[in-house]
Amino acid sequence: MEVVEAKSSSGYGKPPWVFRGSAWYQLHLVKAEKARACIPKEFKLVEAFGYTLGGFFLASYEDSPVGVFDELVVIAGLVWNRPTSCAWATRVYVNNDDACCHGRKEVGLPSQMARFSRTITAISRQPRDRKSGFLNKIGIGAMFSTPKDPLNVQVTKIKCLEAEDTCNINISLTGPVPALGFGHWMGPTISMSLPSFSGGTEYNPNLLKYSCKIECRVQALKPLKVSGAFPSTNDDTEQSLEDYGGNSHVAKDHKNDAQNFSTCVMLSKPILALKFSQMKMQVEAPVVLSQCSNSLETTVSSVP
Repeated sequence: MEVVEAKSSSGYGKPPWVFRGSAWYQLHLVKAEKARACIPKEFKLVEAFGYTLGGFFLASYEDSPVGVFDELVVIAGLVWNRPTSCAWATRVYVNNDDACCHGRKEVGLPSQMARFSRTITAISRQPRDRKSGFLNKIGIGAMFSTPKDPLNVQVTKIKCLEAEDTCNINISLTGPVPALGFGHWMGPTISMSLPSFSGGTEYNPNLLKYSCKIECRVQALKPLKVSGAFPSTNDDTEQSLEDYGGNSHVAKDHKNDAQNFSTCVMLSKPILALKFSQMKMQVEAPVVLSQCSNSLETTVSSVP
């Protein structure tokens, strides 16, 4: 493929673009037959035993070329284009107009505007030993609780603002209340490169490749729990990850097929969750791998 450097958006500034904040990177097992329908024919899906590695990247940027914003990237799977494999995003949700426009036109991402909201609820960890259980029954268990007892339940809600997209996903984390002071360990410092392919969209039909370099503190933690409300269920009804992922959901409107697949990715089986703290992410300007005139919208509409 001929490689041509893409022009950057003047409103976003000159590349590389630097983002600072925190993120969760969660890997899921995604059915290859479903993921393949969203991958351009120029690329080969990396798969084994009928599955590929997809998942999502949920980031909260404290500093970026356009200021503070949130982002959810739904990853369909890994694709191969010699000499490396890269991630392919099937949906990107952001809560910043400039970030959405830049992602669409310059980076070739399927970006859409969404509303992000977070709630944190403190709960008490249940005692594990018989002595603590007896103390609780007689009303004095709290006197013997330890600082490790409190837990926080943090729920991030993402609701797409596009009329044709019905994304309404809740991502929840239950973990210890963050420790104060300098004793809280956030994992080792690492540097990694996450190359990605993009393009083939209504706004940028060319196939692109861009480099994303990350420096951060990383921890491997329990996977986040995903749930959501979907058109196939009654209003205000939440469906769990396992319930949705096990069914073959076919939308009547083919315009929603890409969203249906994105939901399948979010609701597939998680295998690993990484928390990135003190993150610095540097994104280079994309390069054009192939000049294309056709949009991927026709390919996406063939998702079973």
